[in-house]
Amino acid sequence: MKAILIDDEISNLENLRTLLQKHCSQVTIIAAAQNINDAVDAIEKYSPDLVFLDIQMGEQTGFDVLKLLPTRNFEVIFVTAYDQYGIQAVKFAALDYLLKPIDIEELINAVNKAEHKMAAQIQNIQLDFLLQQLKKPETNVSKIALQMQSEIRYVALSEIIRCEADNTYTRFFLSSNEKILVSKSLKEYADLLRPSGFLRTHQSHLVNPKYVKSWLKEDGGILLLSSGEKIPVSKPNKDSVKQALQKL
Repeated sequence: MKAILIDDEISNLENLRTLLQKHCSQVTIIAAAQNINDAVDAIEKYSPDLVFLDIQMGEQTGFDVLKLLPTRNFEVIFVTAYDQYGIQAVKFAALDYLLKPIDIEELINAVNKAEHKMAAQIQNIQLDFLLQQLKKPETNVSKIALQMQSEIRYVALSEIIRCEADNTYTRFFLSSNEKILVSKSLKEYADLLRPSGFLRTHQSHLVNPKYVKSWLKEDGGILLLSSGEKIPVSKPNKDSVKQALQKL
């Protein structure tokens, strides 16, 4: 895979270069850039398969690189120093990102996933979806990308009835009666969907309050959904769930 590294700090570029050369032999680094204009020029000149893109680059962001490109026929692995601007949109688009300092295992996994997507010739429409998400306030997100085994599904939040933990996976229950299994933890989706109003009722359950029909006073508290399902409310979450429902 031909790769371009983009980061405004030379030390970060050298560190990433070293890690890739040592642990990801399938990656060939063809160029590096430290600013937006050089990054755009390098991508247009070399047509990479993969771009490692720093999110925060001085007064600009790595997203500005994507916005300036007429086409984006490559995979992107974002790199960020902390949970900052735009990272929620990256998560909603089901795109990979690495936190600095870079964890070797996470780097290897991200590169392997990018290689798999290229081998399967999966069109990277996630980047277009990401740029659309960035135009919206965090609390006004309407869709989420769910990475399935053989496809990426774009699901409206209004269609999600609830989510349930399945070991380290999360199962989404949709209003169409479809179920989607995603290889990410419920905690990650609970954090991601909290600004959109979803309620963590239990260690294993996340609920869209739109589908809550009533509160049943049994077993300490149970939510009856419009689908007829009963979802437990754990004691630690009881007060916060009640307060959230009263505000609806």
